[in-house]
Amino acid sequence: MAVRRRPSIPNQTAAPPNPDPGGDPQPPNAAPSLDQFSLAPPKLGLILSVLALFLIPFFYLLFVHYQVESDLRYYISICVALSLVGFVFTVGLIPVATRYLLRRNMFGYDINKRGTPQGEVKVPETLGIVTAIVFLVVAIVLQLCTLTADSDWLVEYNAALACICFMTLLGFVDDVLDVPWRVKLALPFFASLPLMMAYAGHTSIIIPKPLVPYVGLSVLDLGVIYKVYMILLVIFCTNSINIHAGLNGLEVGQTVVISFAVLIHNLMQIGASTDIDYKQAHAFSIYIMWPLLTTSLGLLAFNWYPSSVFVGDTYTYFAGMSLAVVGILGHFSETLLLFFLPQILNFLYSCPQLFGFVHCPRHRLPRFDTQTGLLTGTNDMNLVNLFLRLFGRCTEKSLCIRLLIFQALSCLMCFGLRYILAGWYK
Repeated sequence: MAVRRRPSIPNQTAAPPNPDPGGDPQPPNAAPSLDQFSLAPPKLGLILSVLALFLIPFFYLLFVHYQVESDLRYYISICVALSLVGFVFTVGLIPVATRYLLRRNMFGYDINKRGTPQGEVKVPETLGIVTAIVFLVVAIVLQLCTLTADSDWLVEYNAALACICFMTLLGFVDDVLDVPWRVKLALPFFASLPLMMAYAGHTSIIIPKPLVPYVGLSVLDLGVIYKVYMILLVIFCTNSINIHAGLNGLEVGQTVVISFAVLIHNLMQIGASTDIDYKQAHAFSIYIMWPLLTTSLGLLAFNWYPSSVFVGDTYTYFAGMSLAVVGILGHFSETLLLFFLPQILNFLYSCPQLFGFVHCPRHRLPRFDTQTGLLTGTNDMNLVNLFLRLFGRCTEKSLCIRLLIFQALSCLMCFGLRYILAGWYK
């Protein structure tokens, strides 16, 4: 959910009176003139610093810390290079796309700045479509560079791209038509069907060692139940990012943090394993995550506070599906769910409102004080308001940073748990 108030649609049946016979009538909610519109420049200094912060530890692990096969290093390096090209194209295409979206009256108002001049600015929305298109192009080109016609991963790779593309389309439809919540929950189910049909991996789970004496099995085949679990994982990932939103940069920021955590996890598993198939599974995840990370950073350059574009449900669905497919096909869905800990907590805390037990307003946002510029938490049940009630009032930017730090700490906790429990739990 983007932080926006959609403009009302003017009555098309009656034209407003034109006091100036020589001029064109201007509808009250018309999009700003393209000649007058000026998009704020991207915050490239901040974004490039973050990108460098990600590249340094990743390449250290790839080239120094772990003994990774030379051909796999080569393909991963190609992936990073193409992803950086995707970052450049994303930054370059967003200003172009904003003009097309404004022509179609696709803009909104920032509710968290209502009552200030910034709250009256018409902000282009649904810019996640640019990120998704560039991502798909990079992923397809990368497929040509890393996979052959007889590769075992070709079918699953194409199925993953089909799911991401389908979910992007459904997200864009949602942004245009404003689909009800009950329909939103069903959309990921249909988008996940190509992945379910192409999935050729195992459907069994490893029983935790402390439970083996009680269960009597070390491996349990779940069969169809495992595929139901995968569908539920897709539905959760796509909607959880959409629910944990409401601040400039929060949707994209949490995706960037989770994506980097997944990349580090993939590289650690490749470096620690000798199983070829296991390495290929995590390499596949890297081929998806790096384009997602860089194109998201390109969007974050415009979406970070103060946001000059809104990402729309297109982005949240696209990002959630991308993370879900790598968790499923890379066979680390348990670890992925640990990375999603803030989203899980937010969902559980939001359940009374989401399922209608408690009144749920359209936008579960904090109150903005125009005098101080601070946000105050409301009684709505989500992490955004909970953080304000627990830690006090603050600016929108500070609140977003706190939530992203919490996301990063959750990912670090996941790595810590894996290290502590390794060899004992499984």
